[in-house]
Amino acid sequence: MIGTGYVGLITAVGLSDFGNHVVGADVDVDKIDMLKNGISPIYEPGVETYLKKNLENGKLEFTTNIDSAIQNSDIIFIAVGTPSDENGCSDLKYIYSVADSISKNINSYKIIVTKSTVPVGTNKKLKEYIKNKSGTDNFDIISNPEFLREGRAIQDFFHPDRVVIGYESEKLGLKKKMEEIYRPLYLIQTPMVFCNFETAELIKYASNAFLATKITFINQIANLSEEVGADIHILAKTLGMDGRISPKFLHPGPGYGGSCFPKDTKALVNIGNEYGINMSLISEVISSNEYQKIRVVEKSEKILGELKSKTISILGLSFKSGTDDIRDSPSITIINKLLEKGAKIAVSDPQALENISKIFGNKINYFVNEYDAVKDSELVIILTEWNEYRNIDLTKIKTLMKGNTLLDTRNILNPDDVKAIGLNYIGTGRK
Repeated sequence: MIGTGYVGLITAVGLSDFGNHVVGADVDVDKIDMLKNGISPIYEPGVETYLKKNLENGKLEFTTNIDSAIQNSDIIFIAVGTPSDENGCSDLKYIYSVADSISKNINSYKIIVTKSTVPVGTNKKLKEYIKNKSGTDNFDIISNPEFLREGRAIQDFFHPDRVVIGYESEKLGLKKKMEEIYRPLYLIQTPMVFCNFETAELIKYASNAFLATKITFINQIANLSEEVGADIHILAKTLGMDGRISPKFLHPGPGYGGSCFPKDTKALVNIGNEYGINMSLISEVISSNEYQKIRVVEKSEKILGELKSKTISILGLSFKSGTDDIRDSPSITIINKLLEKGAKIAVSDPQALENISKIFGNKINYFVNEYDAVKDSELVIILTEWNEYRNIDLTKIKTLMKGNTLLDTRNILNPDDVKAIGLNYIGTGRK
């Protein structure tokens, strides 16, 4: 497993728990040292349990010696990052860096599995690149995209909706070998989707773009609901009763974030441009999602007027609950805009304080305890749906605050409960 970031680590511990002998390889010495000691560098519920278990039983090990890991493995998973460049295209420099390492270490037949999210056509190009670089075709390429949800990744790995395997050759029973790797899932009849490279590559982008579209749709309906006096909570629940729609991802908020949706929607638009296909719907999803973040700042101005020198407390910094991931989190855009307008910002989050501090440094104030964060604030904004905030002591909040308004962008509180103790409640999609 080359790359022990979010996807690489979850896949490594999962495959080792299936009985495979897995070697996690990475150039990050500090990360590998942590993993060798059973410490996860990311916050993900359950991951350390499986990490320690499989380290102890010898099914899982970690190394910085990538060359040795490749030479001594039958199957090589590529699980490195593919971040967006300044134009929104996927930057494949880490993919090709791994390809270089593989090329010089092919000492026997290898199955190379691309777990990273890559643009359509990448696996074919990768195959030719490694063939030309290594001077051998004693390998096969598999496209095996991941569909892990942060905060629920362990559950998703062991109980996936489907496993997608893109391949072109049946040399040495390639399809059978992939079934063996995922044997526990195969035995419980998890759908195994076998297809060509292009289909596998596009499935990943299409899935994330559709979910991002669904979030954007409900956010726009929520914005309209605020103006006309409708209740998005009831509206979304009723929409979800339609079997064709389903209730999943119909939760309004301050916009989507994370490592997948922002990156993959931009990449899909660029793929469309490359092939001359108009992806206007996805382009609008991207624009609308950016506005949803700005709308939180606009609401803050309506509540407080001029924001200069006003103290605003933000509860929740990660892009969703259950993770410390702040990549493209709405909190970053919102905090930046509030700072531009001269506001003083106090923040709290159960897991993401360290990560957010790397971005803002001493520009904002950090508090481990949410009650310390709201002291003397003129406005409290909930940005992440952590359970800690669902059960927050509203009476204590009212006592500590200088102002009297709570902006609940995730609709995790009962408006009547907030109003009952004398605070103004403003949600998303609620009059």
